[in-house]
Amino acid sequence: MRHVWLEAPRPRDRRAATAGVEGLLGAFDCRVWQRGPYGGVGEFVRRLVLDLEHSPLVARHQVELLCAVRDLKPAMPWAAEAVAALDVADVQIRFHPARRTRHLAYGIGEFVAAWAAERRAPAAVVLDRLDQADATTVELVDVLLRRVDPSRLRLYVGGASLPDALAETVAEFARPLAVAPSGPATEDAAPAHGPVWHDERADELAATGEWSWQLGAIPYHRERGTRPATDGVDALRTALGAALNSGFYEHAVRLAERGLPLVTPSADTRNWWAFTTMLATALTALDRPAEALALYDHARQVTDEPRIHQSAAYSTAMLHARHLPAAARDLAAARTWLERALTLAGQIDDPRERTVTTVFHRQGLALLDSRAGDHAAALRTVEEGIARLAETLAPGERPQDRARLVHNRAQLHLALGDPDRALADLDTVIAQDPQNAEYYVDRAALHRATGRADDAIADYGTAIRLGPHLPEAYYNRAETHTDLGRPRAALADLDRTLRIAPDHLDALVNRAGLYLDSGEPDLAERDANTGLSLSPGQPHLLCVLGLVESERGRHPEAEALLTRAVERAPDLPTAWANRAAVRFERGDVPGAVGDLDRAIALDPDPLALYNRGLAHRRLGNRSAAVEDFTRALAADPGPDPELRAELHAELARERAC
Repeated sequence: MRHVWLEAPRPRDRRAATAGVEGLLGAFDCRVWQRGPYGGVGEFVRRLVLDLEHSPLVARHQVELLCAVRDLKPAMPWAAEAVAALDVADVQIRFHPARRTRHLAYGIGEFVAAWAAERRAPAAVVLDRLDQADATTVELVDVLLRRVDPSRLRLYVGGASLPDALAETVAEFARPLAVAPSGPATEDAAPAHGPVWHDERADELAATGEWSWQLGAIPYHRERGTRPATDGVDALRTALGAALNSGFYEHAVRLAERGLPLVTPSADTRNWWAFTTMLATALTALDRPAEALALYDHARQVTDEPRIHQSAAYSTAMLHARHLPAAARDLAAARTWLERALTLAGQIDDPRERTVTTVFHRQGLALLDSRAGDHAAALRTVEEGIARLAETLAPGERPQDRARLVHNRAQLHLALGDPDRALADLDTVIAQDPQNAEYYVDRAALHRATGRADDAIADYGTAIRLGPHLPEAYYNRAETHTDLGRPRAALADLDRTLRIAPDHLDALVNRAGLYLDSGEPDLAERDANTGLSLSPGQPHLLCVLGLVESERGRHPEAEALLTRAVERAPDLPTAWANRAAVRFERGDVPGAVGDLDRAIALDPDPLALYNRGLAHRRLGNRSAAVEDFTRALAADPGPDPELRAELHAELARERAC
């Protein structure tokens, strides 16, 4: 049984289409102007959670459930850590990456799939009006269609037209149902209501206290009520702030673009600037920095307000330093704009605000100095900022702000080759801001780099719990497991990485290599071909395919693939070493020695030295073979125990001769 796509049926057609469907749980309206992001599908998920109450299944997915469906918060007071993470997000100083909603969708998809698998009887759900849904809803429905077993939960997905982002998934996983289309069904196409009705409807929804109405129907009705320039603007701005803090950037753009026509820079400077700067932030997060830059340029043209010019100057500097495409980035312009922002910050009347603003603007200068390679100057700037905040703020005040600066200092200590101080700073950062998953990822990387693999794995685990489902945390933990010689654990984490982010190229590369090492060439070939479809000519994947062909005895094909790899990446020692192995098998021993010369010049790896020693001996050059075996034993890091034993055996054999 497959999932079903409803082509905008009339209400009676929809009832007819789903009549008699076993276990029908209900129909959920996915329009964004109803319950905002995750509208409709969020209601469905909330019903499941309320039915399950304290189920371990809910506990395992509490973070993503609460992040996506805030209306669950009153029903989950026991989820203290996840609730704390939400509270921190409400006052956050760093915005979520846009890809975070993909991670939320992955976790919720796992939750729904597990719920469906545990049911005694199959169920069915209608998710309707997807043509008017937010990107978060479309993204989650895509995951549900792919992840949920349709024999356990049949999804009826409907709307006036098929969202582009769902087209491929529906073609693969949902079969069309022949029903008569009713044409577009939007809020604006509904029967006309007067402004008073909109006021009353907004009041009614606000009285429920449910968070999701604040992002959808409440601003929709306030904007159409009797006071759009006041109540409408306030509702849109509240919704915009909530969407931005939650990482719902497509909806943030939608809300800001509704709010801006209601205000002007002269009559309502405060709200006009709020809509402008929050729109620019959302556009930047969506990788549309040129549009954000145009907004700041426009702001400078239409107002002389110093605070706006100060904020616009700093934001323009950061666009040049971080976000614009490399060809459009201008670090000299970034420094000029930062200096302008600092001059204006110095004119703030309130001394406390002036100090704090100046400290944070100067962090931009530290970033530029670090980018230019002057890490010492950047460190001095950051340490000065930490000291000034300590003098200005009360103990315990603005812990996240302080943590941000200490985190910057940790990165600079690391750049200056002082991992101990970097680790001490990261410990402080996590103590000040314990709900930030990215800080645990950073500390785990430092643990791994300094040989504390178990501590690294523990921190990656915490990041995964708080994340939620950060693919980089799974990926990095997989690499740590590989370092420790745990290929099964590494494969499990790489599997999870690729379920969350199927286009994670490095994970495909590493999993293909692990499959090859574990004697599963067909799976290695599958991952290599998938990766090459994402990045044609990727040299590591060409190496994998070359080794697969070699294992199958297709040596000419293997050498051709490995030749492509060395041509694409002449500085990749494994490509030269792998081609050397194939050439050796084909009897081209001089060619193998030449390739190993290139590999060893790049990286004097003990295995490459051992192989070159064997090749030299095959050519009768026994003194060169002894030299390579000896170098391999003395290499740092040295050979593994098995290779060490073979090297000693080869040297003993040469001495015996």
